[in-house]
Amino acid sequence: MVINQRARAKINLCLHLTGQRADGYHLLDSLVVFADVADKITVEAAQKLSLNINGPFSDGLTVGADNLVIKAAQTYQGLGAKITLQKNLPIASGIGGGSADAAASLRALSELSSQPLPADNGLSLGADVPVCLFGQACRMQGIGEDITPVSSLPPLPAVLVWPNVAVSTATVFQSISQKENPAISMLVDKKMEFADTVAFLKTTRNDMQYAARQLAPEISDALEMLEHSGADLARMSGSGATCFGLFKDHETAAAAAQEIAECQPDWWVRSTVLNDT
Repeated sequence: MVINQRARAKINLCLHLTGQRADGYHLLDSLVVFADVADKITVEAAQKLSLNINGPFSDGLTVGADNLVIKAAQTYQGLGAKITLQKNLPIASGIGGGSADAAASLRALSELSSQPLPADNGLSLGADVPVCLFGQACRMQGIGEDITPVSSLPPLPAVLVWPNVAVSTATVFQSISQKENPAISMLVDKKMEFADTVAFLKTTRNDMQYAARQLAPEISDALEMLEHSGADLARMSGSGATCFGLFKDHETAAAAAQEIAECQPDWWVRSTVLNDT
């Protein structure tokens, strides 16, 4: 039996930093959606556990014990499996690639072994794993374990831009002096249209964006290009460096992606749809 799972890119439409626990973990309040661009996990039964990595962003990834896919597999003690990761998403780019890979592996291995998913929903593997395991629009709070479904958001035509620079989440956090900020204001319950969503998101923030831009000025370049290409909202996702722009329709997004890609051929640029469930 061969099992395939998509590990979709996680996009933080907003990311409020609301505090820091005594143990060092940061408290977040974030509105999260998923894109229709993804890594791919393939799993099949085997005598031993193994991992093969291919794809455009496979360079630099190891198959050792520090790999999140291996760590996810080891939560199913004694399970043999041949795992293949097709790495299509850029690394250390603020769109949860490693966490999405771990979550997809947990789903695939749960199906392969007929064992339940971990009781902590993968939180021990990383703060973003539970939200990637959930895989739908939601509000993520706490250190990542408090997840509330959000049904009011529409599908959002978008362009993702990674300006070919890796950003360390830990370094960004260390660069932020003000870590106690207001939470997200109350979300509306009724279904929102595109314009309503953009208007709401403009009342929110990414509290990591300023610090990340100081560390990687290319983020500012990406945001400026998205705005110049007609995005109704341009913002950084997570700790960066991937930025997203929201566009009124698919055609406008596709044209913007083509324009940016032609101008910056070394960047990773994708036209996509967020929250296209």
